[in-house]
Amino acid sequence: MSYDDIELPDVSALRVGIIGGTGPQGRGLAYRFARAGIQVMVGSRSTERGEQAAEELNALPGVTATAVGGDNAFACQADVVVIAVPWEGHAATVAELAPLLLGGKIVVDCVNPLGFDKQGPFALPVPEGSAAEQAATLLPDARVCAAFHHVSAALLTDPEVTTIDLDVLVLGDDRDAALQVQAIAGKVDGMRGVFAGRLRNAGQIEALTANLIAINKRYKVHAGVRVTDL
Repeated sequence: MSYDDIELPDVSALRVGIIGGTGPQGRGLAYRFARAGIQVMVGSRSTERGEQAAEELNALPGVTATAVGGDNAFACQADVVVIAVPWEGHAATVAELAPLLLGGKIVVDCVNPLGFDKQGPFALPVPEGSAAEQAATLLPDARVCAAFHHVSAALLTDPEVTTIDLDVLVLGDDRDAALQVQAIAGKVDGMRGVFAGRLRNAGQIEALTANLIAINKRYKVHAGVRVTDL
């Protein structure tokens, strides 16, 4: 079976909320989704920063869907919620928002637990196994997926970059939720959403980001991942 044989759901009417939508990764994903015609709800720790980020996003070239902004609780009202916060505040932020992420809400975790020292980036141990599994533990009523770990914020936020040439590896235990995340990724020019296993395998996907950072530093590029023979 080839990638083209997989029938992905229509996600054009879904709203995607970004928790941490004013940071580099969250802002970049919000921009690419808005360029792809997906309605975006930009969240931040403060309502004012979220609203300002949405206004700035709407002024960028190529945007075809209007973004709205507010605090992180506001962004939780979306149909699909992406967690794009720094690892240091991941557990506290997710736990705080847990009462708002109920009823089988699709939650996408793209956080990479990394440390940095003189030798470069390295994967940090996570008691639950990964950031995504930590989120799943804290959000028992949500359908948690892991995705968007290997997308360069520099490319996402650059208006002159029209195509993001990579595969988004999507992991999750709920196949319907994973298909919807795959479809969202596939709306972005150049991206494919590829199912890469159950959530228990998210740890090595998150850790791979350290290797990509090392590649970027060595070769002065913004490396991504492509799956061959698919």
